[in-house]
Amino acid sequence: MRRLRARTPSDTNPVDLVSSIGSVTLPNPVMTASGTAGHGDELGRYLDLGALGAMVVKSLAAEPWAGNPAPRVHETAAGMINSVGLAGPGVEAWVADELPVLLSAGARVVASIWGRTVDDYERAASMLAGVSGIIAVEVNLSCPNLGASHQIFAHDPVAAAEAIAATRTCGRPLWAKLSPNTDRLVSVAESVIQAGAEAVTLVNTVMGMVIDTEARWPLLGGGGGGVSGPAIHPVAVRAVYDCRSALPDVPIIGVGGVGSGRDAVELMMAGADAIQVGTASFADPRSAERVLDELDRWCRSHGVAAVRDLRAAAHEHGATNE
Repeated sequence: MRRLRARTPSDTNPVDLVSSIGSVTLPNPVMTASGTAGHGDELGRYLDLGALGAMVVKSLAAEPWAGNPAPRVHETAAGMINSVGLAGPGVEAWVADELPVLLSAGARVVASIWGRTVDDYERAASMLAGVSGIIAVEVNLSCPNLGASHQIFAHDPVAAAEAIAATRTCGRPLWAKLSPNTDRLVSVAESVIQAGAEAVTLVNTVMGMVIDTEARWPLLGGGGGGVSGPAIHPVAVRAVYDCRSALPDVPIIGVGGVGSGRDAVELMMAGADAIQVGTASFADPRSAERVLDELDRWCRSHGVAAVRDLRAAAHEHGATNE
């Protein structure tokens, strides 16, 4: 039985925060979540982008996309709901205008791409081939802002696998971002790994809606949207736990309602190799850096010498810090 490596009281060595996601090695496991940190260095005025494990940028289509009509964002009781609709400048403009700024800030950059068809995904991925400075590509198969649930690639193992196979043209490690809005999550995760993804990102937002009771109509301009924030954290933990149980060797990035170091620890104990901070950044743009600091302090206070030792600890009955 593997046990968490512990410090002795006299051990003053720093916590080993190095984290691996397949072939990608990061200095620490804390990243931004796609869609919450913009396409460029917007957070750079608040924190050191190079201090994070990586910056995952807002999802990009092959061409510019205007997104959904306003209003696009609304606060909920335990987070927010959005129907931004994947608005973005397109891959070509992002590579020319935003990527250089991110790289000059010292960020390790993960590009995120989306599409409505397999051909859309292939075009976006092909446009990233040969572009320097991108350490991985996260393939967003799961945004609920595109319409009905049957239109989301991540709800169908076959469709998800086809999209991943098409994006291999980018020549980068692929991370498949999956949806919690399906009872086939594990099957989809298996299919995208078989199709060429190195890792899965769990999870995207939960489908929801807010009604304007005065207007008697959906409040968001796009109708329904995606719920994020603390309300979905237990959903993310369960998704990570289930996929880790079924796929013990597959790299997993956990995301959903992470607002503290303890939230990060919980996802890693469920089975995540790394985590992403999303909605918390809207309330506090320094959230990702704070989560990293809190994760480091939690490990110190609990005698954890290496953050990777937290991975899947909740699956090991009797695991201790001895």
